[in-house]
Formats: sequence, structure tokens, C-alpha cells
Amino acid sequence: MPVNLRGRHFLKLLDFKPEEIAFLLTLSKKLKEDKMVGTRHRLLDGKNIALIFEKASTRTRCAFVAACIDEGAHPEYLGKGDIQLGKKETVKDTARVLGRYFDGIEFRGFSQKTVEELAEFAGVPVWNGLTDLYHPTQILADFLTVMENFGKLEGITLAYVGDGRNNMARSLLIGGMKMGMNIKIVAPESLFPDDELISKATEIASETGASFELTSSVDKGVNGAHVIYTDVWVSMGEESQWNERLNLLMPYQVNESMMKKTGRDDTIFLHCLPAFHNNDTELSKETGALEVTEEVFEGKASRVFDQAENRMHTIKAVMVSTLGA
Repeated sequence: MPVNLRGRHFLKLLDFKPEEIAFLLTLSKKLKEDKMVGTRHRLLDGKNIALIFEKASTRTRCAFVAACIDEGAHPEYLGKGDIQLGKKETVKDTARVLGRYFDGIEFRGFSQKTVEELAEFAGVPVWNGLTDLYHPTQILADFLTVMENFGKLEGITLAYVGDGRNNMARSLLIGGMKMGMNIKIVAPESLFPDDELISKATEIASETGASFELTSSVDKGVNGAHVIYTDVWVSMGEESQWNERLNLLMPYQVNESMMKKTGRDDTIFLHCLPAFHNNDTELSKETGALEVTEEVFEGKASRVFDQAENRMHTIKAVMVSTLGA
């Protein structure tokens, strides 16, 4: 049965069937191939796209802008100082106004409730560019990268190492269960995902044949992994927990020793970026490498920049499939 996502929102992978996610990945691959040979479809010709950013971004902003322009749409960046969202005007009112001006709305910010409310009242497709709970466009890019390296998702073992409660761990777990993967969350027990999410993952796994494991043991968690994935240890808005989080997670740093513990010679390393892997940025001068070492980040197993590029292609697929002709 053909997949039709026209008019749909893209807020979290929980809302999508495995075949719909597979369709988006197939479309992403096709759009990527077409761009590489210079084929432009302009499937969003004449569309106006609002890009709402409460949080700063490199990849999400640039990927949405480039994807819009490739397909003929006009992107309008709306930073937190540009509109009245949540200040003088409610989310509900903002949604109803922007929905009259724009054909689609992207939101990157703090609260999942905000993007859900935008979707409820905008009257046009709304896409989640990141919230505190989910980062679905990133997961599509991650999965496309995995497919490019292993030819499939089903049966692939992905070990997420670090803070198991953050939006990336949550999204990888749900996405992995949808696509028949084996997801391992490798984290201190105090940073395991919440019970509600685990319940949802268990339910999905029973339908798809996927599996997941929570473990505080690095040796057990990364053994057999096709993919080792990590993220920053302190998310935006959690800066007060910096020292506590660093002390807790330093044993979970991805380094060459950890990579060897997979027992595979084809394991790849993924990171959604930005990453603390050296002391070359203003902030990392004080810390040096944290969640991943420079050796791994710049090593032969690293696919982080393929992954970053794939943000553009997968975001394009989301917009085209929900809004395009």
C-alpha cells in the first residue's frame, strides 16, 4: 500500500509506522543521489517555510535552509528575539498567525509541549527540529548513515553511550524499536531512560522483533556493536550540572579502548554534534576531550560528517513528503 504523508506533522517517531519511516529513508537516499548528479526537482516551489529557533543551531538551521532552497521554497528564520512566541503572545495565537503566512513550520526549542501545540493550531505541517524529549530529524540522518554503511537497519546493534535520558537516547531507542534494531543504552543507572519510555519501547519491540538493553557496564554494552553513538554530556539548559555530569560520565568516554571492545573491525562511530573532542573551541579549552577523544572523532571509524550531511537530505525528505506536490 503506498505511503502518503501529505499534511502530516513530524513531531516524534512514535507517531510513525515502520513502513513510513522506511519510506522517508528511501526518499532521502533518492534525493541525496539526485543532488549529487545535479538533478533539482523544486518540489516545494512557491512554498514559504517558517524556521522558529529558541535554541541556536548549526546543522538544523543550515540543513533546513539548504533543503528549502534546493526545492524552491523560501525559508524565513525566526529567532527567539524576532517573534513574540511565549512572551507577549501565546503559542496557540502564534501558531494561528504563522499558519496563515507559511506553508510549513519548523520548531527547535526546549519544550515538546510547544511543538505539539504549534501543530495543533497552525493548520499546516509542523516539524520538530529538536526539543527536550525528541530529535526525530536527527534520527533519520543517523539511520540513513547506518544504512549507507551496513545496507540495512534490521538486526543492527547500536550502543548509545552517555546520558540515557536525553533526547538523543530517547529518540534512538524509539526509532530503533520501530526499525527492528538492537539498541543498547550504556549509562550510569541514574541516567537510564524513564519507565514510561521503556514501556513504550517494550510495546513496540514486541510488534517489530527489535530488542533493547539497559546496562551500566561498558564492556557488556558495546560488545558486538555495529555502531557506537554518543552525545554531549550536558545539554543546553543544564549547565548548572556540568561538574556533576562530567564526574559521572567520564568512565563512558568513547575512546580507542572502547571501540576495540566491540569485537568488530567494522564498527562505526556516530555523534550528532557539536562534540567536545579536543581543546580547539572557546568552551572546550577549559575541558579538553569529554564524551569522545580526538583519536576516535578523527579516526577511520568516524562517520560524523556523513551523518551531518545527511541532516539536509532527510530534512528535505520530511518537507517534500508532508508538503510537496
